[in-house]
Amino acid sequence: MSETLAVPTSPATARDRPGRRLLRHLVGMTVAMVAGMLLLDPLWRTAGAALEFTDVLAKPAVAALVMATNMSIGMVAWMWHRGHRARTLVEMVAAMYVPYLLLFVPFAAGPLDGEALLLGGHLLMVPAMVVVAVRHRHAHPVPSPRRPVVAALVSRWPSWLALLITVDNWFDPVVLPPLSLLVLPFGFLVAGTVRRSWRDRAAVASQLAGLAGWGTLAALAVVADDGPARWLVAGGWLAHAAWDAVHHRLDRVVPRGYSEWCGVLDTAVGLTMVLAILA
Repeated sequence: MSETLAVPTSPATARDRPGRRLLRHLVGMTVAMVAGMLLLDPLWRTAGAALEFTDVLAKPAVAALVMATNMSIGMVAWMWHRGHRARTLVEMVAAMYVPYLLLFVPFAAGPLDGEALLLGGHLLMVPAMVVVAVRHRHAHPVPSPRRPVVAALVSRWPSWLALLITVDNWFDPVVLPPLSLLVLPFGFLVAGTVRRSWRDRAAVASQLAGLAGWGTLAALAVVADDGPARWLVAGGWLAHAAWDAVHHRLDRVVPRGYSEWCGVLDTAVGLTMVLAILA
């Protein structure tokens, strides 16, 4: 009697199921959309302050279009990198703008205020984005050509993220309060706990020592005079950048992406605080 052998589904095949591919696509789009808003908004605010059109950017209709632009840039950059077709990119951009354009009519007529315009646009663009994703759920992305420069830039995304987050600091440097030093070691403790890195006793000891060290710096900055306190805070942030570099090189406790992001962020914040002190 013949037996039918069940052919096991390979991990690659299971991973490539349309439902899972659609879910990954939606998650990627959402992350790219949020990243576009968070990363580009400081650039708009900085340009508005430098060119004196902050009042124009504050108008609800303009703010809606700027927000749609930020989200579109983030999503198009990600989809282009993933090799999606140009038609899909155009439809996804339309999904960002069309909800706001539709709401401009009741906004101009009076029933909608500015807050309702922005909120309504956000709510409508989610199903619009899903519709575009479902429409192309069976279409595989076009294999992207090899782009060594793009690949190198993408691989350094934690650094670019940190630099974009600190754009405001370079144009308007300020000295953070002493208690900000406590955020630095706690970030490593939380990340290490999530990764279950505490099986290594040496790692536990080093992180507790770091917590004690930056806690001591914070305490000294609280009780010191204003001048020395400011240098203690700036020095503490720069010292943590070196701490990040060591962990990035050893690939210990935290993911390498986190230590890279944290190192660039700490360096930028520390240097801008030095500029604020000298100014």
